[in-house]
Amino acid sequence: MKLKSFLVILFSVVSISSYAAYPDKSIKFLVPWPPGGATDQVARILVQPLTKELGVSVFVENKGGAGGNIGTQAFVQDKPDGYSILMATSSTNAAGPHLFSNQGFDVIKDFTPVVLVCTIPNIMVIPASSPWNSMKDLVNDAKQNPGKFTYGSAGIGASQHLAGAQFKTVTGLDVRHVPYKGSGPAALDLMAGHIDMMLDTGSLNNIKAGKLKALGVAADKRIPELPNVPSMKEAGVPMVANAWYGVMLPAGAPKDVTEKLNAAFNKVLNDPEVRKSLQSIGAQIDGGSVAEFTKFSQSEVKRYEGIVKMSGAPKE
Repeated sequence: MKLKSFLVILFSVVSISSYAAYPDKSIKFLVPWPPGGATDQVARILVQPLTKELGVSVFVENKGGAGGNIGTQAFVQDKPDGYSILMATSSTNAAGPHLFSNQGFDVIKDFTPVVLVCTIPNIMVIPASSPWNSMKDLVNDAKQNPGKFTYGSAGIGASQHLAGAQFKTVTGLDVRHVPYKGSGPAALDLMAGHIDMMLDTGSLNNIKAGKLKALGVAADKRIPELPNVPSMKEAGVPMVANAWYGVMLPAGAPKDVTEKLNAAFNKVLNDPEVRKSLQSIGAQIDGGSVAEFTKFSQSEVKRYEGIVKMSGAPKE
């Protein structure tokens, strides 16, 4: 047997034996945002059924800051062995390159896409104590008081920031942006009345609990979870703004590990209880193949160039 052929066979055997047992230890599910926001909520819905499906512990680790960039920068340095997975979002992995001069990672070259999990529309929410009861109330008051009111976000480049900037562009209103280190902290300040409004993907439970009022859903139609809340277009503000959530590995992840994770996530996403939990936070469930998510995530980088430009959000 020629040496080259022998080495190819040997390498194949070593590769198969290295990953055949995957996974054989706990898996870190990195959320590059603080606890409480939509990204964190989605990840935490998935970890228990994933633990059951994969037979090893899957745990969430939050590493927030800089619009999701700090945690993501750390993630791309991890070994691409399947024991560190990322809850990627349209904020960091599609809009980010058009909002930051230097994110610290390349959204195409530094990742191995695994699966698209879901999409969630932004909802215009205000404090329960707010005197506004409709989008018309908000818009009229803001027109009469330019610069007085504020909207919160999970940080520069987050879906709430882009949606808020888009809202300003569509309405021509002068409302001030207040960035936080995650949508969880922003929602807490919103409920306390420290900011006036937020277009958010993670507030459905607070709406149902009566802690926030919903004035409009930034989707092309009403959502089943809030049948009495109009779409933004119905409410007089024609805009659609949502966020997607998907799983990625660092660049160079083995194909068999990627495919095994894809199969596990798809099985979990088809579980009735998981679907019910995701739908309870307003999620439209996706799933699909590695190839489909790869094509989608790459196309979203280009699409968000236009979204960021239309929103009027400045580049940092």
